[in-house]
Amino acid sequence: MTHHKGPAADGHSGQESWRDSVPEATATDLENLLGTGVSAAQEQLQRAGGFLPFALTVQNDGEVRLVAVSPADGGEGSDGEFDADAMIHDLQALLRQNRGDFRAAAVVCDILLVEEDSDAIHVAAEHQDGSLFAAVLPYSANATTQSWEYGELGADASEPVIWVD
Repeated sequence: MTHHKGPAADGHSGQESWRDSVPEATATDLENLLGTGVSAAQEQLQRAGGFLPFALTVQNDGEVRLVAVSPADGGEGSDGEFDADAMIHDLQALLRQNRGDFRAAAVVCDILLVEEDSDAIHVAAEHQDGSLFAAVLPYSANATTQSWEYGELGADASEPVIWVD
C-alpha cells in the first residue's frame, strides 16, 4: 500500500489501517466521496467565497450524485444567515429516506476548528456496510494573493447518521 499518499492526522499511519479494515470496494467508494466532496467545496469557495452544506452519494450503479437542499432560513435577527445545522439535518434525513438507492454517501459542510481558529471543509462519508470515514481540510483566505490556502487533510471521528435504525 505504499502508493497511497495522504498524511495521517495523528502521525501514525491511521489511513493505512483504516483502509485495511474495510473492503477494497468500500474504501474506493469512500475515497471517491471524499475526493469529490473536497473538490466540489473548493470549487464553490473559489467561485463564491463560501459553500452551503451538500451531500454526495455513490448510487448503486456506481454513479456519484450531488444532493442539495434549499438553504434553511436562519430565522429572525440572524442577518439573513442561513442555518447550516438545519440544512445538514435535512440532508441527513433525505439520505436516510433514500438510502436504498445508493451504497455510500457523504455530507460536506464548512466548520470552524476552534483550537486552530481556522475554517475547514468537513466531509463525513458513510457506507451501507457500516464503514465510516470523515476528514477535515483546514483552509484560509490569503489576502495578499487573493486565493485560498489549504492545510493538511486530517482524519476525524464520525458517527453513522444514514444507516442507523
